[in-house]
Amino acid sequence: EFKECFSLYDKKQKGKIKASDLLAVMRCLGASPTPGEVQRHLQLHRIDRNAELDFSTFLNIMYRQMKQEEPEEEILRALAMIDRQKRGVIAVPELRAKLTRLGEKLSEEEVDDLLKEAKVGPNGIKYEEFVRLICLPSVDY
Repeated sequence: EFKECFSLYDKKQKGKIKASDLLAVMRCLGASPTPGEVQRHLQLHRIDRNAELDFSTFLNIMYRQMKQEEPEEEILRALAMIDRQKRGVIAVPELRAKLTRLGEKLSEEEVDDLLKEAKVGPNGIKYEEFVRLICLPSVDY
């Protein structure tokens, strides 16, 4: 999968991609780097923004990026900040508001689908269980 995506951006078929395409290639493969993170990766490898990088360097960068991205931990930290009483529970309306108004905004329908999977108790959603559930790998048939 990595090689396939890399090859799509290897326009000259030289086994290299433009550094300026790195963000797009990484995102195509499911990573979520910011432009600043991509710039730091390039600086670490002493690659100018106008230069090219080979597949080996690309794999190294992807490895570092994926290692630092831990969606489960990030989501738990974000939800813990909302949980002012530190009870491990978030009210459904509050979670819905955050999911539909902040960051990568979800639609109401997408939130409804997520909440169907969640165990909603009388006080709200136990977010540790919820995060574990939504971060499970998808079944590949």
